[in-house]
Amino acid sequence: MKSVCFLIPGDPDTRTGGYLYDRRIMAGLAALGWRVELRRLDACFPLPDQAALCGAGAVLATLPEQTLTIIDGLALGAMPAVAAAQRDRLRLVALVHHPLALETGLDEKLSQQLHASEREALRHVRQVIVTSPSTARALLTDYEVAPERCIAIPPGTDPAPLAEGSGGEVLELLCVASLTPRKGHTVLFRALARLKHYPWRLFCAGSERLHPPTAALLRQLAAELSLIERIEFSGELDAAALAIRYQQADVFVLPSYHEGYGMALAEALARGLPIVSTTAGAIPDTVPADAGLLVSPGNEAALAEALARVMTEPALRERLAAGARAARQSLPGWPETCTRFAATLDQVAAA
Repeated sequence: MKSVCFLIPGDPDTRTGGYLYDRRIMAGLAALGWRVELRRLDACFPLPDQAALCGAGAVLATLPEQTLTIIDGLALGAMPAVAAAQRDRLRLVALVHHPLALETGLDEKLSQQLHASEREALRHVRQVIVTSPSTARALLTDYEVAPERCIAIPPGTDPAPLAEGSGGEVLELLCVASLTPRKGHTVLFRALARLKHYPWRLFCAGSERLHPPTAALLRQLAAELSLIERIEFSGELDAAALAIRYQQADVFVLPSYHEGYGMALAEALARGLPIVSTTAGAIPDTVPADAGLLVSPGNEAALAEALARVMTEPALRERLAAGARAARQSLPGWPETCTRFAATLDQVAAA
Protein backbone atom coordinates (compact mmCIF):
# COMPACT_ATOMS: atom_id res chain seq x y z
CA MET A 1 0.00 0.00 0.00
CA LYS A 2 1.23 3.50 -0.82
CA SER A 3 1.82 5.61 2.26
CA VAL A 4 2.48 9.23 3.12
CA CYS A 5 2.99 11.20 6.33
CA PHE A 6 1.73 14.77 6.78
CA LEU A 7 3.32 17.15 9.29
CA ILE A 8 0.92 19.97 10.14
CA PRO A 9 1.31 22.58 12.89
CA GLY A 10 -1.51 23.36 15.29
CA ASP A 11 -5.06 22.04 15.05
CA PRO A 12 -5.75 20.48 11.63
CA ASP A 13 -9.48 21.11 12.16
CA THR A 14 -8.94 24.88 12.14
CA ARG A 15 -11.39 26.43 9.66
CA THR A 16 -9.02 28.24 7.32
CA GLY A 17 -8.37 27.63 3.64
CA GLY A 18 -4.93 26.17 4.26
CA TYR A 19 -6.07 23.67 6.85
CA LEU A 20 -9.13 22.78 4.77
CA TYR A 21 -6.88 22.04 1.81
CA ASP A 22 -4.73 19.76 3.96
CA ARG A 23 -7.76 17.91 5.32
CA ARG A 24 -9.36 17.40 1.92
CA ILE A 25 -6.11 16.18 0.38
CA MET A 26 -5.55 13.70 3.20
CA ALA A 27 -9.11 12.41 2.90
CA GLY A 28 -8.81 12.21 -0.89
CA LEU A 29 -5.56 10.25 -0.76
CA ALA A 30 -7.12 7.83 1.72
CA ALA A 31 -10.07 7.36 -0.64
CA LEU A 32 -7.57 6.54 -3.40
CA GLY A 33 -6.11 3.75 -1.29
CA TRP A 34 -3.18 5.52 0.36
CA ARG A 35 -2.27 4.98 3.98
CA VAL A 36 -2.19 8.52 5.37
CA GLU A 37 -0.54 9.35 8.67
CA LEU A 38 -0.84 12.74 10.39
CA ARG A 39 1.76 14.07 12.80
CA ARG A 40 0.94 17.33 14.56
CA LEU A 41 3.59 19.95 15.23
CA ASP A 42 3.47 22.77 17.75
CA ALA A 43 0.92 25.52 17.09
CA CYS A 44 3.53 28.28 17.49
CA PHE A 45 4.77 27.82 13.93
CA PRO A 46 5.72 29.81 11.84
CA LEU A 47 7.44 31.53 14.77
CA PRO A 48 8.68 28.45 16.64
CA ASP A 49 10.61 28.44 19.86
CA GLN A 50 13.48 26.02 20.39
CA ALA A 51 11.21 23.42 21.96
CA ALA A 52 8.96 23.44 18.89
CA LEU A 53 11.93 23.02 16.56
CA CYS A 54 13.29 20.16 18.65
CA GLY A 55 9.86 18.59 18.65
CA ALA A 56 9.63 18.79 14.85
CA GLY A 57 13.09 17.25 14.54
CA ALA A 58 12.08 14.42 16.86
CA VAL A 59 8.95 13.70 14.84
CA LEU A 60 10.93 13.47 11.60
CA ALA A 61 13.62 11.34 13.24
CA THR A 62 11.05 8.68 14.18
CA LEU A 63 9.89 8.19 10.58
CA PRO A 64 11.31 5.18 8.70
CA GLU A 65 13.94 5.68 6.00
CA GLN A 66 12.64 7.13 2.72
CA THR A 67 9.19 7.92 4.11
CA LEU A 68 7.24 10.17 1.77
CA THR A 69 6.79 13.17 4.07
CA ILE A 70 4.72 16.28 3.36
CA ILE A 71 5.44 19.28 5.55
CA ASP A 72 2.93 22.11 5.54
CA GLY A 73 4.63 25.37 4.56
CA LEU A 74 3.44 27.07 7.74
CA ALA A 75 6.03 24.94 9.54
CA LEU A 76 8.57 24.05 6.86
CA GLY A 77 9.57 27.62 6.09
CA ALA A 78 10.55 28.16 9.70
CA MET A 79 12.65 25.00 10.13
CA PRO A 80 15.38 24.93 7.47
CA ALA A 81 17.96 23.26 9.72
CA VAL A 82 15.51 20.51 10.69
CA ALA A 83 14.70 19.87 7.03
CA ALA A 84 18.37 19.87 6.10
CA ALA A 85 19.09 17.16 8.65
CA GLN A 86 16.50 14.85 7.07
CA ARG A 87 16.76 15.73 3.37
CA ASP A 88 18.65 12.56 2.40
CA ARG A 89 16.96 10.16 4.80
CA LEU A 90 13.34 11.10 3.97
CA ARG A 91 11.47 12.02 0.79
CA LEU A 92 10.50 15.54 1.83
CA VAL A 93 7.74 17.43 0.02
CA ALA A 94 6.76 21.05 0.79
CA LEU A 95 3.11 22.08 0.67
CA VAL A 96 3.16 25.89 0.39
CA HIS A 97 -0.12 27.81 0.61
CA HIS A 98 1.61 31.18 0.37
CA PRO A 99 5.07 32.46 1.32
CA LEU A 100 5.40 33.22 5.02
CA ALA A 101 7.02 36.61 4.40
CA LEU A 102 3.86 37.84 2.63
CA GLU A 103 1.73 37.69 5.77
CA THR A 104 0.30 41.14 6.52
CA GLY A 105 1.49 42.98 9.61
CA LEU A 106 5.09 41.77 9.73
CA ASP A 107 7.85 44.29 10.31
CA GLU A 108 10.56 44.46 7.66
CA LYS A 109 13.14 42.60 9.73
CA LEU A 110 10.85 39.65 10.45
CA SER A 111 9.66 39.55 6.85
CA GLN A 112 13.26 39.33 5.63
CA GLN A 113 14.05 36.64 8.20
CA LEU A 114 11.08 34.53 7.11
CA HIS A 115 11.97 35.00 3.45
CA ALA A 116 15.53 33.82 4.00
CA SER A 117 14.43 30.96 6.22
CA GLU A 118 11.81 29.68 3.78
CA ARG A 119 14.13 30.04 0.79
CA GLU A 120 16.70 27.90 2.62
CA ALA A 121 14.13 25.33 3.74
CA LEU A 122 12.82 24.85 0.21
CA ARG A 123 16.33 23.83 -0.91
CA HIS A 124 16.02 20.64 1.13
CA VAL A 125 12.82 19.17 -0.32
CA ARG A 126 12.42 17.00 -3.41
CA GLN A 127 9.17 18.60 -4.56
CA VAL A 128 7.23 21.77 -3.84
CA ILE A 129 3.45 21.71 -4.18
CA VAL A 130 1.68 25.08 -4.21
CA THR A 131 -1.99 25.94 -4.44
CA SER A 132 -1.87 28.46 -7.28
CA PRO A 133 0.17 29.50 -10.32
CA SER A 134 0.68 32.84 -8.56
CA THR A 135 2.52 31.22 -5.66
CA ALA A 136 4.53 29.09 -8.09
CA ARG A 137 5.67 32.24 -9.89
CA ALA A 138 6.68 33.81 -6.59
CA LEU A 139 8.75 30.79 -5.57
CA LEU A 140 10.47 30.56 -8.96
CA THR A 141 11.28 34.28 -8.96
CA ASP A 142 12.06 35.09 -5.34
CA TYR A 143 12.90 31.77 -3.66
CA GLU A 144 15.18 30.10 -6.21
CA VAL A 145 12.93 27.05 -6.62
CA ALA A 146 13.61 25.28 -9.91
CA PRO A 147 10.57 24.97 -12.21
CA GLU A 148 10.87 21.18 -12.41
CA ARG A 149 10.56 20.95 -8.61
CA CYS A 150 7.41 23.09 -8.32
CA ILE A 151 3.85 22.23 -9.30
CA ALA A 152 0.62 24.13 -8.75
CA ILE A 153 -2.35 22.01 -7.65
CA PRO A 154 -5.24 24.40 -6.90
CA PRO A 155 -7.89 23.44 -4.36
CA GLY A 156 -11.06 21.70 -5.43
CA THR A 157 -14.48 23.26 -4.97
CA ASP A 158 -17.60 21.37 -3.99
CA PRO A 159 -20.64 21.79 -6.24
CA ALA A 160 -23.14 24.19 -4.70
CA PRO A 161 -26.56 25.61 -5.58
CA LEU A 162 -26.73 29.10 -7.01
CA ALA A 163 -27.35 31.82 -4.44
CA GLU A 164 -30.89 33.10 -4.27
CA GLY A 165 -29.97 36.45 -2.78
CA SER A 166 -31.65 38.41 -0.01
CA GLY A 167 -34.71 39.36 -2.04
CA GLY A 168 -34.95 42.67 -0.18
CA GLU A 169 -34.05 46.30 -0.69
CA VAL A 170 -31.07 46.05 1.64
CA LEU A 171 -28.12 44.52 -0.22
CA GLU A 172 -26.50 41.72 1.74
CA LEU A 173 -22.70 41.70 1.49
CA LEU A 174 -20.86 38.58 2.63
CA CYS A 175 -17.20 38.40 3.67
CA VAL A 176 -15.90 34.93 4.56
CA ALA A 177 -12.47 35.34 6.15
CA SER A 178 -10.79 34.87 9.50
CA LEU A 179 -10.38 38.15 11.35
CA THR A 180 -6.67 38.57 10.70
CA PRO A 181 -4.72 41.56 9.32
CA ARG A 182 -4.13 39.96 5.91
CA LYS A 183 -7.83 39.80 5.09
CA GLY A 184 -8.21 43.58 4.98
CA HIS A 185 -11.36 44.04 7.05
CA THR A 186 -10.24 47.47 8.25
CA VAL A 187 -10.10 48.72 4.67
CA LEU A 188 -13.53 47.25 4.01
CA PHE A 189 -15.08 48.90 7.06
CA ARG A 190 -13.63 52.30 6.18
CA ALA A 191 -14.79 51.95 2.58
CA LEU A 192 -18.29 51.07 3.72
CA ALA A 193 -18.32 54.05 6.09
CA ARG A 194 -18.27 56.22 2.96
CA LEU A 195 -21.41 54.49 1.71
CA LYS A 196 -23.80 54.88 4.63
CA HIS A 197 -26.35 56.55 2.37
CA TYR A 198 -26.89 53.26 0.50
CA PRO A 199 -28.95 50.37 1.89
CA TRP A 200 -26.55 47.52 2.70
CA ARG A 201 -25.66 45.08 5.46
CA LEU A 202 -22.36 43.24 5.90
CA PHE A 203 -22.02 39.73 7.32
CA CYS A 204 -18.49 38.80 8.45
CA ALA A 205 -18.12 35.03 8.79
CA GLY A 206 -14.78 33.96 10.18
CA SER A 207 -12.87 32.98 13.27
CA GLU A 208 -12.03 35.62 15.85
CA ARG A 209 -9.57 33.31 17.63
CA LEU A 210 -6.68 33.30 15.17
CA HIS A 211 -5.68 36.89 15.91
CA PRO A 212 -7.69 38.26 18.86
CA PRO A 213 -6.15 41.77 18.66
CA THR A 214 -7.52 42.18 15.12
CA ALA A 215 -10.94 40.88 16.16
CA ALA A 216 -11.07 43.39 19.01
CA LEU A 217 -9.84 46.20 16.75
CA LEU A 218 -12.52 45.48 14.17
CA ARG A 219 -15.34 45.58 16.71
CA GLN A 220 -13.98 48.86 18.02
CA LEU A 221 -13.63 50.26 14.50
CA ALA A 222 -17.22 49.31 13.64
CA ALA A 223 -18.37 51.28 16.67
CA GLU A 224 -16.18 54.29 15.86
CA LEU A 225 -17.52 54.38 12.30
CA SER A 226 -21.12 54.05 13.54
CA LEU A 227 -21.53 50.78 11.68
CA ILE A 228 -22.45 48.53 14.61
CA GLU A 229 -26.03 48.16 13.37
CA ARG A 230 -24.94 47.31 9.85
CA ILE A 231 -22.12 44.81 10.41
CA GLU A 232 -22.78 41.39 11.88
CA PHE A 233 -19.85 39.37 13.22
CA SER A 234 -21.07 35.83 12.68
CA GLY A 235 -17.95 34.10 13.97
CA GLU A 236 -16.73 30.75 12.73
CA LEU A 237 -19.71 29.05 11.07
CA ASP A 238 -20.13 25.35 10.41
CA ALA A 239 -20.72 24.18 6.84
CA ALA A 240 -24.52 24.25 7.08
CA ALA A 241 -24.71 27.75 8.57
CA LEU A 242 -22.17 29.08 6.08
CA ALA A 243 -24.13 27.58 3.19
CA ILE A 244 -27.18 29.55 4.34
CA ARG A 245 -25.16 32.75 4.38
CA TYR A 246 -23.93 32.12 0.84
CA GLN A 247 -27.48 31.33 -0.26
CA GLN A 248 -28.82 34.64 1.05
CA ALA A 249 -25.94 36.85 -0.09
CA ASP A 250 -26.20 39.36 -2.92
CA VAL A 251 -22.49 40.21 -3.26
CA PHE A 252 -19.30 38.55 -2.00
CA VAL A 253 -16.48 40.82 -0.85
CA LEU A 254 -12.91 39.93 0.17
CA PRO A 255 -10.44 42.85 0.48
CA SER A 256 -7.32 40.73 1.16
CA TYR A 257 -3.76 42.03 1.06
CA HIS A 258 -2.65 38.60 -0.20
CA GLU A 259 -4.18 35.24 -1.09
CA GLY A 260 -2.34 32.07 -2.02
CA TYR A 261 -5.52 30.97 -3.83
CA GLY A 262 -8.69 32.27 -2.19
CA MET A 263 -10.92 29.26 -1.52
CA ALA A 264 -13.76 31.45 -0.28
CA LEU A 265 -13.67 33.26 -3.63
CA ALA A 266 -14.02 29.94 -5.46
CA GLU A 267 -16.94 29.04 -3.19
CA ALA A 268 -18.58 32.36 -4.11
CA LEU A 269 -18.06 31.61 -7.82
CA ALA A 270 -19.62 28.18 -7.31
CA ARG A 271 -22.73 29.97 -6.08
CA GLY A 272 -22.78 32.48 -8.92
CA LEU A 273 -22.17 35.50 -6.70
CA PRO A 274 -20.79 38.78 -8.03
CA ILE A 275 -17.46 39.51 -6.35
CA VAL A 276 -15.63 42.60 -5.13
CA SER A 277 -12.03 41.84 -4.17
CA THR A 278 -8.43 42.87 -4.80
CA THR A 279 -5.63 42.18 -7.25
CA ALA A 280 -3.47 40.65 -4.52
CA GLY A 281 -1.62 37.38 -4.99
CA ALA A 282 -3.61 34.65 -6.71
CA ILE A 283 -6.96 36.47 -6.71
CA PRO A 284 -6.82 37.51 -10.40
CA ASP A 285 -6.07 33.86 -11.26
CA THR A 286 -9.05 32.69 -9.21
CA VAL A 287 -11.62 35.36 -10.12
CA PRO A 288 -12.18 35.97 -13.86
CA ALA A 289 -12.41 39.59 -14.96
CA ASP A 290 -16.07 39.22 -15.91
CA ALA A 291 -17.02 37.81 -12.48
CA GLY A 292 -15.63 40.48 -10.16
CA LEU A 293 -14.41 44.01 -9.65
CA LEU A 294 -10.81 43.84 -8.42
CA VAL A 295 -9.01 46.83 -6.91
CA SER A 296 -5.51 47.29 -5.55
CA PRO A 297 -5.14 45.97 -2.00
CA GLY A 298 -5.37 48.55 0.76
CA ASN A 299 -6.98 51.15 -1.54
CA GLU A 300 -9.94 52.34 0.51
CA ALA A 301 -11.20 54.81 -2.08
CA ALA A 302 -11.08 52.30 -4.95
CA LEU A 303 -12.84 49.67 -2.83
CA ALA A 304 -15.55 52.16 -1.90
CA GLU A 305 -16.03 53.04 -5.57
CA ALA A 306 -16.34 49.38 -6.58
CA LEU A 307 -18.81 48.69 -3.78
CA ALA A 308 -20.84 51.76 -4.74
CA ARG A 309 -21.08 50.47 -8.28
CA VAL A 310 -22.39 47.05 -7.32
CA MET A 311 -24.80 48.67 -4.88
CA THR A 312 -26.27 51.09 -7.42
CA GLU A 313 -25.98 49.23 -10.74
CA PRO A 314 -28.24 46.16 -10.86
CA ALA A 315 -27.18 45.47 -14.45
CA LEU A 316 -23.53 45.33 -13.36
CA ARG A 317 -24.37 42.91 -10.57
CA GLU A 318 -26.14 40.68 -13.05
CA ARG A 319 -23.21 40.79 -15.50
CA LEU A 320 -20.79 39.82 -12.74
CA ALA A 321 -23.14 37.08 -11.55
CA ALA A 322 -23.33 35.74 -15.11
CA GLY A 323 -19.52 35.70 -15.21
CA ALA A 324 -19.43 33.83 -11.93
CA ARG A 325 -21.97 31.29 -13.20
CA ALA A 326 -19.80 30.70 -16.26
CA ALA A 327 -16.65 30.36 -14.13
CA ARG A 328 -18.24 27.78 -11.84
CA GLN A 329 -18.31 25.33 -14.74
CA SER A 330 -14.53 25.17 -14.91
CA LEU A 331 -13.73 25.02 -11.19
CA PRO A 332 -11.83 21.80 -10.41
CA GLY A 333 -13.50 19.34 -8.07
CA TRP A 334 -11.77 17.76 -5.09
CA PRO A 335 -11.53 14.29 -6.71
CA GLU A 336 -9.61 15.84 -9.62
CA THR A 337 -7.35 17.80 -7.26
CA CYS A 338 -6.61 14.75 -5.10
CA THR A 339 -5.85 12.61 -8.17
CA ARG A 340 -3.31 15.20 -9.37
CA PHE A 341 -1.80 15.36 -5.89
CA ALA A 342 -1.46 11.55 -5.76
CA ALA A 343 0.17 11.47 -9.19
CA THR A 344 2.74 14.03 -8.03
CA LEU A 345 3.53 11.94 -4.95
CA ASP A 346 3.92 8.87 -7.16
CA GLN A 347 6.59 10.72 -9.14
CA VAL A 348 8.45 11.71 -5.97
CA ALA A 349 8.32 8.17 -4.66
CA ALA A 350 9.62 6.76 -7.95
CA ALA A 351 12.49 9.22 -8.32
